[in-house]
Amino acid sequence: QVQLVESGGGLVQAGGSLRLSCAASGISIGIRPMGWYRQAPGKQRELVALYTSAFSTNYADSVKGRFTIFRDNVKNTVFLQMNSLKPEDTAVYYCNLGGSSVWGQGTQVTVSS
Repeated sequence: QVQLVESGGGLVQAGGSLRLSCAASGISIGIRPMGWYRQAPGKQRELVALYTSAFSTNYADSVKGRFTIFRDNVKNTVFLQMNSLKPEDTAVYYCNLGGSSVWGQGTQVTVSS
């Protein structure tokens, strides 16, 4: 059974940083596409950062230059490094396996002004 478990969320002041982790089990993430998404209250889930292949990445315009997606295949984990956080980054963050129906349970990120 494939599972994704996110961690690393929390409360941080504006301008601060957090690193989210998405640990996979039941599958080797290898060069698979992996993505981070977020959903704020009352809003639709949106793409934040995406590995489209082994080395190619895409980012939402709102996070370009502040967020970085990277993976550690030894740990079978995908990370999202978030710097210069803003209150509008507040949301539940989810990781997703290659556009599939496999999602983690989410981790809450709250950025105070």
